[in-house]
Amino acid sequence: MIVRDLDSARMTDRLVHSNGWDSTRLLLAGDEMGFSFHITRIHAGTSHVFNYKHHFESVYCVSGEGSIEELDTGVVHQIRPGVMYALNLNDKHRLTAKSEMVMACCFNPPVTGQEVHREDGSYAPVSEDA
Repeated sequence: MIVRDLDSARMTDRLVHSNGWDSTRLLLAGDEMGFSFHITRIHAGTSHVFNYKHHFESVYCVSGEGSIEELDTGVVHQIRPGVMYALNLNDKHRLTAKSEMVMACCFNPPVTGQEVHREDGSYAPVSEDA
């Protein structure tokens, strides 16, 4: 059994900072669960383009408000507590936070915790990370 405390994890290298967001990786590839699980905070007033070409991601909004734009269609969805979205087609998207958003995120394949967003908003394929 794996048990981790979010506040304790935020005091370790499991907390990854970036420009306008941070993510605490509670489960990683090394935990051998087949997915990774993160609590991510998107800072108020920021907008980010992501394109996880090599990963599927599902996201559940715990708190805060914002929007997600499907960049290939221009369709915008409002994000608020209780809303989930899944990037089942490796969708390129823009995530914009009106207020700080706290999101629970799952990645498949799982991330290792060492990933860095590439210029196009993606992570490297798992084989390149290993």
